[in-house]
Amino acid sequence: MLADELRKKYLEFFRQKKHAIMSSASLLPENDPTVLFTTAGMHPLVPYLLGQPHPQGKRLANCQ
Repeated sequence: MLADELRKKYLEFFRQKKHAIMSSASLLPENDPTVLFTTAGMHPLVPYLLGQPHPQGKRLANCQ
């Protein structure tokens, strides 16, 4: 199985479970001057982990 096939199957699993599929995040974080680059896939979600509602809902998935 190729990496692209695995990625598609992974995202399709979550799509079937009613998750919204998010785009991959940039390595250069937006609106955060405290870091020079994204060190983890969770970094762009910090505001939402701290309580701000995410525009796509609570069930999210992506593949970095």
